[in-house]
Amino acid sequence: MRRKLPSTQALACFEAAARQQSYTRAAQELALTQSAVSRQITALEDFLGVALFTRTR
Repeated sequence: MRRKLPSTQALACFEAAARQQSYTRAAQELALTQSAVSRQITALEDFLGVALFTRTR
């Protein structure tokens, strides 16, 4: 059975990354690694079926 709500950690990562406009700064704020934030947002995108960020370098 598919979950109806995304994880709170994924939502927290998304909120911080959107506000900070940076995975790195969001990771610092949440005391996580940049990779962990990226994985959480990717999981949220998979859950929702849409891309939430345009990734650039």
